[in-house]
Amino acid sequence: MTVRLTRLPRFALAARLVVLVALLISAAPLLAQDWTYRVRPGDTIWDLSARYLKPSIAWEQLQSHNGIADPYRLPPGSQLRFPVAWLQVQPAPARVLAVRGPVQSQADGQPRRDVIEGDLLRIGQELVTGEDASVTVVFADDSRLQLRERSRLRFDQLSRYGHTGMVDTRLRLEQGRASNRVTPAKGPASRYIIDAPTATSSVRGTVFRVSAGQDGRGAATEVLEGRVQVGNRRGQRLVSRGQATRSPSLDTRPAGLEALLPAPMMATQPQRLATLPAAVAWQPVSDAAGYRVEVVRADQPEVLLFGRDTAATTLTLPDLPPGELRLLVRAVSAAQVEGLDARQDFLVRDQPVPPLTVRPLHGQTLNSARPRFEWTRVAEAERTVLQIARDPQFLTLLLEQDTRATHLRPILDLAPGDYVWRVASVDRNGDRGRFGHPLPLTITDEPVDPALQPPEAAQGQLTLRWQAGEPGQRYRVQLDRRGDFSAPLLDRELDQPEVSIKRPWRGTLHVRVQYIDDDGYAGPFSPAQQIALPCRTCYATGGSALLLWLLL
Repeated sequence: MTVRLTRLPRFALAARLVVLVALLISAAPLLAQDWTYRVRPGDTIWDLSARYLKPSIAWEQLQSHNGIADPYRLPPGSQLRFPVAWLQVQPAPARVLAVRGPVQSQADGQPRRDVIEGDLLRIGQELVTGEDASVTVVFADDSRLQLRERSRLRFDQLSRYGHTGMVDTRLRLEQGRASNRVTPAKGPASRYIIDAPTATSSVRGTVFRVSAGQDGRGAATEVLEGRVQVGNRRGQRLVSRGQATRSPSLDTRPAGLEALLPAPMMATQPQRLATLPAAVAWQPVSDAAGYRVEVVRADQPEVLLFGRDTAATTLTLPDLPPGELRLLVRAVSAAQVEGLDARQDFLVRDQPVPPLTVRPLHGQTLNSARPRFEWTRVAEAERTVLQIARDPQFLTLLLEQDTRATHLRPILDLAPGDYVWRVASVDRNGDRGRFGHPLPLTITDEPVDPALQPPEAAQGQLTLRWQAGEPGQRYRVQLDRRGDFSAPLLDRELDQPEVSIKRPWRGTLHVRVQYIDDDGYAGPFSPAQQIALPCRTCYATGGSALLLWLLL
């Protein structure tokens, strides 16, 4: 999805330039400061000058600046002062760490292109995220930024001061939201600045979120760790942990500090999240107009795997990649300021792999209240777990049953209707892997039709045949005169789908057939069918006769 932006009026652009100029002027004292280096054994002033100074700065200037009498003797442990303005400065492209959904980049005058993991982003490029998309970027000092859905970000400055560890990162958030985890500054020239339409946030090591503002609301800065300086041409605010400030416009100073809404209290246990999809729930937060639900990687919380805004206090998490994951839930105020996070870490396992299903087939209709489920054997698995539900997300389980075999029959009867089922493997340590894809299944109470063939009467025998079942199944056939089968004339179990009656009868017979699985489970009898028997002499002549069938 392409995000369209309305061009800002010229006076707004000019106002933003004023803010940036003010920031640069305020940074001028930093450039006049010194970066300090502790001398190590074997260091020489010539090597250090070549490593850290611009080519135009001679080593003698460094000697003079530090008052070194003998350049051949640098005592280990002593400190050398390097003026920041003398330090080498090189470009330091940002790297794309993770991408979710449609994300594009664009350089000045170039067409947009899709962003993939590992891409390098340079000064002047822009990132644009689509609907339900996000991208995580890592900078030269390992600071990280997560750009959320429907957002636009421009890289105004990406540079580093040689090998000092100091970086200069300046970004422009023109639309949407960004979360930031900034590495603590390693020297006086380290900077991390985000310019939003109505305010600028400047930090030297913290965790915070920035909103560009939308629907008439100004930018907002929310601080989770450390402190952030937020300001524009009308004034400044120092925002500390657990606080936020909103900036309605460039013509007003950022608003007074407000406390972030508290973290919601979770109502879902972490172990319930191990099997996805899963429903999560939390207690309502006073003054919350909505909630933000996210799932991130526990070891890299800037990598967003799932994100959704909701007005409810429940949400269903979809299937997600395996690994150590972290659920984040936070309240959102009416002014769209996001609060503190409730956190739950949970593990989604990838091993052992789920078995391959054998039967029932995808979408199959069965007339058994307790159908037999089968799957292949997994070498690493000691047991297999079967789940049956009505909903494809398995939020309400009807049955969970496990076995050491490769087949299983539910312990409960399934009423007629539509179901989904899936299986997962359990290893010898009791750890359950991911479930396989859910398969739809329909249970019907319509009776089995054995497809009885026309009976054959020959040589004093009456032979009945019917449709063969699945491999391993046996058959039970009953014959009865009255049709209630309370005292059948014949009640026999057979290995083959046919029976021959040696003694001929006259009149009408009722026939029904039952299929029996190899584990002994017997399905329902088929509807009874009538056979009008011919005269006795028909059997003796040896000819076959076509008998009258009446289906009850």
